[in-house]
Amino acid sequence: MFKRNQDIREAKGNIPTWVIAERLGVHENTLHNWMKKEMCKKRKESIMSAIVEIKKELAEGLNPAEENEDKNNGSKSV
Repeated sequence: MFKRNQDIREAKGNIPTWVIAERLGVHENTLHNWMKKEMCKKRKESIMSAIVEIKKELAEGLNPAEENEDKNNGSKSV
């Protein structure tokens, strides 16, 4: 079977696709569709950047899904 965008798949590791899609502001299915074809450099860079940010947050002990939700709602964690 052909695996396109292998560099993204490897960088993603065990980060759920929906978390990356949420960070990018797209639906999870959109990200799955993008992964079916080799992506242009610009799109690949934005996805890799999102992955790096998420990994950084995970290393700092933050939950990236909750962090993004707080930004969207303007609420503060207690």
